[in-house]
Amino acid sequence: MPFLAFDVEIRKIICTTNAIESINSRLRRAINARGHFPTEQAALKCLYLALMGLDPTGRGRGRWTMRWKAALNAFDLAFDGRLSAARN
Repeated sequence: MPFLAFDVEIRKIICTTNAIESINSRLRRAINARGHFPTEQAALKCLYLALMGLDPTGRGRGRWTMRWKAALNAFDLAFDGRLSAARN
């Protein structure tokens, strides 16, 4: 199915997938730049600091959750209720 044949809400979520890949690449970059970690706690702290550096104000979470409601409804309409059938 071509990209533009999807609803606008679904296209926004597909672009969100690109944002998730961007976050993953930044986490990989933070880990590779550091190299070796003495403990698992040190590695988790490095990942936490990398994530907090992406959204220092903390406002991004609210924007992301607002986008998913309309997209889930569009997925349910576009794919004949398969999404709601999986929830039951």
